[in-house]
Amino acid sequence: MIPDYQSLMRPVLECAKGEPRKISDVVEEISDRLGLTEEERQQLLPSGKQSTIANRIHWARSYMKQAGLVRNIKRGWFELTERGRTVLDDPTIQLDSKYLEQFDEFQEFKSRGKANDEASTDGPETVAPANTPDENLQAAHKRLEAALAANLLDYVRTASPLFFEVLIVDLLIAMGYGGTSQNAGRALGQSGDNGVDGVIDQDPLGVDQIYLQAKRYAAGNSVGSGDIRDFYGALSIKKATKGIFVTTSHFTNSAEQTARDLGSRIVLIDGPQLAKLMIKYNIGCRDKDVLHIKQIDENYFDEADD
Repeated sequence: MIPDYQSLMRPVLECAKGEPRKISDVVEEISDRLGLTEEERQQLLPSGKQSTIANRIHWARSYMKQAGLVRNIKRGWFELTERGRTVLDDPTIQLDSKYLEQFDEFQEFKSRGKANDEASTDGPETVAPANTPDENLQAAHKRLEAALAANLLDYVRTASPLFFEVLIVDLLIAMGYGGTSQNAGRALGQSGDNGVDGVIDQDPLGVDQIYLQAKRYAAGNSVGSGDIRDFYGALSIKKATKGIFVTTSHFTNSAEQTARDLGSRIVLIDGPQLAKLMIKYNIGCRDKDVLHIKQIDENYFDEADD
């Protein structure tokens, strides 16, 4: 198990006890000392841009730098200060963010953070002590998307059946089906459509087509195996080879098994997956704010050696 960033503060100090250290080497050394598995070493943040262990070690060093326990000496390298050595030599000290708060430099650092975010009532470590600010930000983003997904499904469930069918066609066109043709997708929405709600061209020329079935159900009303068999029959009547069945609720286990037994002709999309796709392709939602997360460009500060 990967420790939180506060638990990694003392190990980071220990790694630099005798000499300056390169932070990337410290990540590897601490990973070895902890006996992390290859899977744990490769575990990434939700952003996919940095490993969890590297992120937490970097934040441990960063927070101790703000408290004057370490200092950066050149790009990617750090060393202990006298204060850091004093802390390291005292094993009774519980080194964490609360301990760092006794130092004026760290208090000034926290005050700068609060001044830049008046909505915050405390520092990031108070929000979730086990997480780094990066992880707290990713977790907040997940909560926002989960709330958005729930709201999207509520809107879709209260819309008309025809609107839902058009929405599905719009989504598939946004995903790249049918190329750029304006007539690539058509919502049928007519009685006597033989159990098919829409059709979309799989390619720009319309050589191959995918038929759609859309069930606008409440959350507790699941799609059963009978609905899947009926859709399969409708595809057979139209001599279609591929179909997509979309619902705002869920598919029963028997429905999923029926789709598997019928082969790869029918793809099932339930409510949660539909909401995720709508968010990804901006169907029924739009970007509200764009946050640019900056980090130090250490190459800029890398002076040529004499």
